[in-house]
Amino acid sequence: MSRGRRRIEVRGVVQGVGFRPFVYTTAAALGLSGSVRNDPSGALIEIEGETDNLDAFVHTLASNPPPLAVIESLTPHDLPACGGTGFHIADTNQHGAGRTLASPDVAMCADCGAELRDPTNRRYRHPFINCTNCGPRFTIIAALPYDRPSTSMSGFAMCADCAREYADPADRRFHAQPICCPNCGPTLRFGDLTGDAALAAARDLIRDGKVLAVKGIGGYHLACDATDDGTVTTLRERKRRGDKPFAVMARDLDTARTLVDIDDDRLLTGAQRPIVLLPRRQDAPVAAAVAPHNPDLGVMLPYAPLHELLLDGPMPDALVMTSGNLAGEPICHADDDARERLAGIADGLLRHDRPILVPCDDSVLRPEFPLRRSRGYAPLPVALPVPVAPTLAVGGDLKNTFALADGRYAWLSGHIGDMDDLATLSAFATAEQHLERLTGVTPTLLVTDAHPRYRSADWARRHAGARPVRTVQHHHAHIAAVMAEHGLDGSQRVTGLAFDGTGYGPDGAVWGGEALLADYKGFHRLAHLAYVPLAGGDLAVRRPYRMALAHLHAAGIKWDDDMPAVAACPPEERRVLAHQLDTGLRCVPTSSMGRLFDAVAALAGVRQISDYEAQAAIEFEGVGRGIAAGAYEFGLGTESFDPAAMLRAIVHDVRTGVAPGVISARFHEAVAQLIVALAERAGQHTVALSGGVFQNPTLLRRTTALLSERGFDVLTHQRVPPNDGGLALGQLMVGNAS
Repeated sequence: MSRGRRRIEVRGVVQGVGFRPFVYTTAAALGLSGSVRNDPSGALIEIEGETDNLDAFVHTLASNPPPLAVIESLTPHDLPACGGTGFHIADTNQHGAGRTLASPDVAMCADCGAELRDPTNRRYRHPFINCTNCGPRFTIIAALPYDRPSTSMSGFAMCADCAREYADPADRRFHAQPICCPNCGPTLRFGDLTGDAALAAARDLIRDGKVLAVKGIGGYHLACDATDDGTVTTLRERKRRGDKPFAVMARDLDTARTLVDIDDDRLLTGAQRPIVLLPRRQDAPVAAAVAPHNPDLGVMLPYAPLHELLLDGPMPDALVMTSGNLAGEPICHADDDARERLAGIADGLLRHDRPILVPCDDSVLRPEFPLRRSRGYAPLPVALPVPVAPTLAVGGDLKNTFALADGRYAWLSGHIGDMDDLATLSAFATAEQHLERLTGVTPTLLVTDAHPRYRSADWARRHAGARPVRTVQHHHAHIAAVMAEHGLDGSQRVTGLAFDGTGYGPDGAVWGGEALLADYKGFHRLAHLAYVPLAGGDLAVRRPYRMALAHLHAAGIKWDDDMPAVAACPPEERRVLAHQLDTGLRCVPTSSMGRLFDAVAALAGVRQISDYEAQAAIEFEGVGRGIAAGAYEFGLGTESFDPAAMLRAIVHDVRTGVAPGVISARFHEAVAQLIVALAERAGQHTVALSGGVFQNPTLLRRTTALLSERGFDVLTHQRVPPNDGGLALGQLMVGNAS
């Protein structure tokens, strides 16, 4: 048989996922000699042996890589055979250009879980157990290539046993960079207690009805008994969270099934372990204060060994597990910061001494799409349909996520939050610098939202230096994001429906109910929700009854006291609001579809005051979910669609006692049929749906079904959120097409 040698360049997610040990064992099994090393572009392999075995080696790499690896390309080059024996893992090559892809943080694997529960194993009940197939990655990596000195584990010297496993090609922890054990790893602490004593004290705290701050993979959580209404209410008050739902961590999948309806458990049990928003069971054994008036419940399973240990034994089957912060602030991830900022919220801190280098909040998904793409997904890139220059897109001011891109890759950050205070801006700057180091992208172009007062845009202008800063209209970015997700190169225009709460329009109005004819280079506004005056700005968002009265005023409908929204508005406020709407004083026109949902929810008597974004719309969708009903009708003009006739029908239904759930069903059907009518009038085969309104599961499912029935190719979000967390991807595409 002939003998050969090959040099194989591997690109993709191949660092921190057990790829080099996998290469080692595959080569050894085939009797091949050579070496493998990490380099700035991924991994570099030189391999020598019989030609048939070389072919088998390449085939195995391509078809059966380690479970966490993502191989983008394998490029072999033939070399002259030069002999040699054995195969080894070489030192990392720190030189040369290129970049690799870092792995996200990964939930504890089944093998480590079995060891965690095995009293005969030396890592029994070790809170930091990990291997090449699981554990922290993104949040502990300072820079690539991924080796222990470049991680926050650099300060923990391996003991002799761990060093032996690390060096053993037959071991699951062969070259596992975060490897550790009770003798050499991080230490768990609760006050002056350490180890099992610290864990026991933390569990006692929760059983006593108190709030625990616990340091996880990407930051601190606030945890308490999810069945204790008093404790959950206390946490809600201390966190200043209003009625916004809490996520719940269930002990196991069987427990999760008692909380929510689960058709497919793959999202819950996968390596990412996100929070999954699912229909709440009527008999769910959780406190009412966990998710007041909400039809869904956000559930996740333990993903770190510490979580499993915390829930072990005589503990509640479900814990509230929410970000360690005050509402609106970035998540705490540094110990000193947590002690200061969480002092008034948590009754005790369970912490450890492994530093978190970059915070990363939990991801939140519906089965169809992400609501927040963060832990478990960041910093995996999104492949772009066309190459772009080195670019930083800073996203929006709500649910901020930024993106770095170069060539055919865009790296989206984890969830940053709302850019409304210095702490969030500081977290943004830190995360941006970390992602630059991790990706090797030095942006030559910055892209922002077109809103002149966005803090994210101001940050970009202040940090641009001599680099150009381009602006992108908010709703154009929404549509461009969903186009990019689906690999559209921009050569064909789409009908884009961008429905959300707020976006700056070129005419100075607040847009949010937009039908656009769009590609990456530009857009034409086909139609929009008829303008109504927005009086009071954010006040109208917090008080949906104000939007209801604004829509009634625009439709020429009297404010009679028998209407729930009218009755909810105090007389003096009603007088001032009427004057504003009559004169236009401090009013800005808005076409916001999100605010129309709020208005109709208030008219139907579902919600008059909102404690969090879209609360009225969420509860309005919930009361109508599953109800079959006819549709109200919008008036469809040449440039706008007018809800006036529909509002008159809703007022009639309210006065005649039609149930809010039926009103909700008729309204959702009206919006879905409106979208179909707009798409048919636009005449494009492809329809793209984006914006926060399409987080509404009833609307999204019904709209998608109707459009598909009529032969449209429907694009919806699958990899980035439809809300403003997906804006940066669209900004990248439009900014580079300008």
